[in-house]
Amino acid sequence: MTAEQSKNTAARWSPDGRQIASLSDRRDGTAQLYLMPGEGGEARQITNLARGANDIRWRPDGQALLALGNVTVDPDAGREGARQRDGAHRAAPDLNAPQRCWRLPYKMDGRDYTLHTRNHLFLVAVPGGQTTQLTAGDYDVRAAAWSPDGNSICIARTREADNEYHCTDIWLLHLQDGQVAQSERLSVAQSNSASPSWSPDGRWIVFMGAEQAGDAQNRLWLIDLHSKKVSGLGSASLEVLAGDLCWSKDSRSLGFVQVKNGLQCAASIAIPAGEVRILRGGDFHVGALVQADGLAYTREDLVHPQEVYFQGPGDAQERAISHFNDWRNDRHALVAEYRRFQVPDGNGGKESVDAWILRPDKASGCFAPSTRPLLLDFHGGPASYVDLTFASHAYWQMLASQGWTVVSANAVGSSSYGRAFCGRLRGKWGELDLPQHLDIVRQLQAEDLVDAHVAVTGNSYGGFMTAYSIAHESSLKAAVVSAPVANIESHFGTSDSGYYSDTYSMDVPQEDFRRTVYRLSPTFSIEHATAPTLFIQGLEDQRCPRSQTEELYVKLAYLGQARTEMVLYPGGSHSFAVSGKPSHRVDLLERMRAWMADSLPKA
Repeated sequence: MTAEQSKNTAARWSPDGRQIASLSDRRDGTAQLYLMPGEGGEARQITNLARGANDIRWRPDGQALLALGNVTVDPDAGREGARQRDGAHRAAPDLNAPQRCWRLPYKMDGRDYTLHTRNHLFLVAVPGGQTTQLTAGDYDVRAAAWSPDGNSICIARTREADNEYHCTDIWLLHLQDGQVAQSERLSVAQSNSASPSWSPDGRWIVFMGAEQAGDAQNRLWLIDLHSKKVSGLGSASLEVLAGDLCWSKDSRSLGFVQVKNGLQCAASIAIPAGEVRILRGGDFHVGALVQADGLAYTREDLVHPQEVYFQGPGDAQERAISHFNDWRNDRHALVAEYRRFQVPDGNGGKESVDAWILRPDKASGCFAPSTRPLLLDFHGGPASYVDLTFASHAYWQMLASQGWTVVSANAVGSSSYGRAFCGRLRGKWGELDLPQHLDIVRQLQAEDLVDAHVAVTGNSYGGFMTAYSIAHESSLKAAVVSAPVANIESHFGTSDSGYYSDTYSMDVPQEDFRRTVYRLSPTFSIEHATAPTLFIQGLEDQRCPRSQTEELYVKLAYLGQARTEMVLYPGGSHSFAVSGKPSHRVDLLERMRAWMADSLPKA
């Protein structure tokens, strides 16, 4: 339905189902809005925004669309420059111009400097494509949703205060004659309000977010548009996956992806009471869902890549309606287990933590009884959990098919197990969770499932844990450190989010911050590492910048007591291993395979 050799995104059905709107860069590499017939046919470009668009939403009457797009501003003009409305017609900024930094944040992962551009809201008429800029100012519009009558818009936008620009609030825009006649802020207590969604009856807006900057555990919030009151929806321990929310037709419930005990399930919450009902769950991850006359959702687990499933009102069970990954049926079977382990709780007692294990099936021919190596994988976050996304862990499949067992645990500090369990790790990175991971390794060795050859890996906080573990545990045989936090103090000043996320994660008074981060940061203990270590890093990573990896690599290389290499990937963001250039991802997989294979005892 779309042109080859182009990037086509954000496909949206028109309300009457007769057209599809989408974004495509087929003409000049800039994403513009296109319309095509619902039954297929030639797409027609209707916008010509100088900087392109990055998201679109139909007005309920189908006569217009909202488009989010970048505008060019003059950073030397500061806040006043950002308020000018001619930015949508300017060409892209001169990337060779001096970059004035006058507030935080001034950069973003994968993009570097950002003060020469803002993201604003446009109204696009259908079918003609006449475009009107609705918002302007020193802020970014992150998301937008129409009211059912098409007369108002709710948006998630950043704050204008210099030290709060990383925070977002929900605003209400009232339209008159195609322009914003009035605006009002609805949320003030939440730091990262996102994904606003308007109920079909016009009474409610639901959004997701957390109260403190740096808190990655999002919950649902409800705005009563009669009273403008904002209140938590459901319990404070309810965690949700970032993404679109889907209302029932009668506005009495809302569908979303709930995150609980390391799993992602399709769920529904009653409005306004807040009772939660699980629609579909199990030992898998639901990634996205829509509900209308039935429930459609994506799901995957460690041995089944993502597919779309559907369950109609009269269906006894769901069925797969996509078959993109049937090739997997022709590969060797791998065994996936979801287990619970008793591990030290850090206070002299024990507690339960969940873990995923992926290993070769003995009948597959991949299993060599004389060699049973283990890869211990630390998840990122730390306020996160083991990700079952196939694309995130292709190296698990590859190594397990070559005889490795892989284990990854939701140790203390992981999200989805309640705020208390997650919060215990603040200011104690590595100190509480590493003993739990190593205890799981010992239990697997005691079961004779694996031998003494243990390698470690992880990305982001998982990279921190990998570096921390080889500095504190001498029995580890190899390591692959990906995009780590190495020095929390320098990360505070060089990351696009460190100045608020590290403050939250350490949770100590300012006078104790340096002492705490010196105690925890792998930069100051990596000299004890002896395991062969491969460092991998995207060059455009601004979340855990290149300098973090360099601090570790240079120190290990200078000391010369462990074999070490560093591989840098041009253009790679913090998530390049999952969403970067395919050639880079293949290269990374091969380097990981070779590094792990080289660590094995030679026959």
